Amino acid sequence: MLRCINFFLLVFITAGCGSNAGTPANIVYQPIGIAHDTLITNTAKVIHVLVALCDNKNQGIVPVPVRIGNGQDPAANLYWGCAGGVKGFLKRKSSPWQLVKTIRQPAVNIYERCVFKHRVSNAWLVADAYDGAAIRQCTVDFFTAAAGSKNEVLQVDSNRIAIGGSANIVAYTGHNGLMDFSLQQCPAQQNKALRETIILACMSKRFFNEGIRKAGASPLLWSTGLMSPEAYTLEAAVEGWLLQETPQQIRMRAAKAYDQYQHCGIKAASNLLVTGW
Repeated sequence: MLRCINFFLLVFITAGCGSNAGTPANIVYQPIGIAHDTLITNTAKVIHVLVALCDNKNQGIVPVPVRIGNGQDPAANLYWGCAGGVKGFLKRKSSPWQLVKTIRQPAVNIYERCVFKHRVSNAWLVADAYDGAAIRQCTVDFFTAAAGSKNEVLQVDSNRIAIGGSANIVAYTGHNGLMDFSLQQCPAQQNKALRETIILACMSKRFFNEGIRKAGASPLLWSTGLMSPEAYTLEAAVEGWLLQETPQQIRMRAAKAYDQYQHCGIKAASNLLVTGW
């Protein structure tokens, strides 16, 4: 199992969403599919995961091996195609998820979209692999969806799956780009629908806090320190959520999965992964 080794960043800048932070003019809230202005209600549970591919060249990380650190090669990428990546991990034989559709280049900056159906529950998980060089855009899109915008509908056979701001859970996984750059402004909450977030990135509670509050979303799981943002943690948390466990039960389920693969000890894992404010 390949494990994340970008625990330490070359650049560490306290950043976030605020009026004093700069952002390039060419960063926009970019549609990533068929856009809709109003919230769409799903009959099934939907989790939408935005994955910023690991990128030695374009992200402030300690470099990983070249093959798994190419942010323009999703198939071999640490956070996507590798054994611990979102696609690689969820499509394994023992996974509770079944890969039912793969969409190539569904939008600018997204190399691949994978649609998974849960084998037991009435639930869908849609994961997007963002170009590692577009980590800023991936971050913006995450906050936009968390706020209730970017509502899209995917047609998968006879199923209409509403993602973006219409998903029940909006998740981000990958390098914490807010340690390298700031966003001038994060989107405000667009409606009263409950959206929960999972943010698997180093120190995500500290750096994503302001943006999640403004979005009006609820933090189901995020981190207090440096971590490996691989998919076993995501899968465990979502499984607990589908079983309607409490946030603390979900947190401990995720911590046990993290310890299983990282061998850091359950105490350290449960201190690292937290829920709520």
